[in-house]
Amino acid sequence: MKKFFSVFFIALVTFASAQEKDSKETANRFFYELTFKPKKDSTKTDKVITILDITDKNRSIYQDYTVIAQDSIMKIEIEAMQKAGIMKDLSKTLKTPKISARIYKIYPSMKIQYVDKIASGFTPANIGYDENLKLNWKIENEKQKIGAYNTQKATTEFGGKQWTAWFSADLPFQDGPYKFYGLPGLIVKIEDAGKNYSWVLQGNKKVKDYTEYSYIENLMQAKGGKVNVLSREKFEKTFNDFKKDPFATVRPMMTQEMMSKSIPGMDGTIGDMMKKQEKQYKDFYNANDNPIEPDYGKLNVGNLEKVGKEKDSK
Repeated sequence: MKKFFSVFFIALVTFASAQEKDSKETANRFFYELTFKPKKDSTKTDKVITILDITDKNRSIYQDYTVIAQDSIMKIEIEAMQKAGIMKDLSKTLKTPKISARIYKIYPSMKIQYVDKIASGFTPANIGYDENLKLNWKIENEKQKIGAYNTQKATTEFGGKQWTAWFSADLPFQDGPYKFYGLPGLIVKIEDAGKNYSWVLQGNKKVKDYTEYSYIENLMQAKGGKVNVLSREKFEKTFNDFKKDPFATVRPMMTQEMMSKSIPGMDGTIGDMMKKQEKQYKDFYNANDNPIEPDYGKLNVGNLEKVGKEKDSK
């Protein structure tokens, strides 16, 4: 799902200078080009670069690379704004990602945590669910060269789809994009039989002083805080409610006077910006009806153990 950085929120906190310092961490970053069909009954495809970061702290993080890729540009833009003391509409510069979720795998158990953001008033909040996913792989004898990698074929079923993967024992990581893992080497390519989703490894590099968050997320204190781990059913209901009404928690906090205020350096009022953002959210969610896996109640993925629990009683 796409993640929008609120124009209103950026305008209010752009001149913030405090940043949290994460402890030192390094990572092997693997770049995957994801080709996917947003609509079930269409042959039209879209593409995005995603990354799998395997860190030296026994975990991996999979996410969209779009915002992180713009770090150097955004740093220049924001520093120029700070120096000039003039606001600028960053939405005209910042490309928005196509995927908002982050997927964590904890080594060596490979427990998965799926995390996404929703709005909690004016600030983002992380919600997620945990799962122990066991993929039943069938390793074939067939081999082929994909780019610079020598790979071997394997197949499995996941999310009601049949998947074919090509892994390389030359890359000693039993991991892959999204939730896929468990082969004796890194997954170089994986796609479902209907070619709804296809990941292909494009390259890798070492990242020093690693942080999973982009420059602008750090600057805006927009990490979302500690993850509220829910059952998967509760997670999906909460996130679906958010998609239907993204500003449900913001609207009660906005007075008519606040809505009518203009934002320096931007066109229109705060109310105008909120309406524009709400339309962007809804247009995007309505444009994508072809998820990688169906809702939890419709899943058929073999051995799947539910481990996510609600931390609240609401």
